Amino acid sequence: MTVLEDRIEMAEESGELTLDVMFECLEKMPIPEGTKVEIVGGNIFMSPQRQHHWEIIADIYEQLRGKYPRKRLASDVRIDFPGHLNGFACDVAAMAARSVKDSKGRWRYQDVEFVAEVISKDTAANDYGPKKLTYALAEVPVYLIADPYQGRCHLFTEPKRGDYTVETKIVFGDPVDLATTVVGLTLQTEEFPRG
Repeated sequence: MTVLEDRIEMAEESGELTLDVMFECLEKMPIPEGTKVEIVGGNIFMSPQRQHHWEIIADIYEQLRGKYPRKRLASDVRIDFPGHLNGFACDVAAMAARSVKDSKGRWRYQDVEFVAEVISKDTAANDYGPKKLTYALAEVPVYLIADPYQGRCHLFTEPKRGDYTVETKIVFGDPVDLATTVVGLTLQTEEFPRG
């Protein structure tokens, strides 16, 4: 049994298992640089970031800067979402103008207007499954999945009762029209690399 497993088991037995306990244990581990760590439904996922993954994140971030100041954007920063132990490190998140951080200095999920996730082979099921449903439950207005393996984006809007009611598929190279959403701009995808 690892130290992390031992500490988490002790926290579970005492009824004190929280995202904070889990992340504190993770911070003490020798996690390789460039590895994304997040907790989805109480399960810890670690995945290395590939170059094409980073290029898409950077491209989305740069385009969002047309509307959002740097201080209202986040990448790979922990945001706690509703549900059982959901501490996500969104690839890109944009916060509303009214946003304020909580008492621990973290963004509140209630202030997230836009999330983009770039698919990694090992964690794709999370982005298309439990994370999509969690973002809808949290009423994140716009959720974009960029999938370099399919060469397309999946745009989810209009969250209602724990799911998105609208899904639009956009091939890499075509624009992602967010003009009628809270984001209010169009993302260009012609430079998104395929995986």
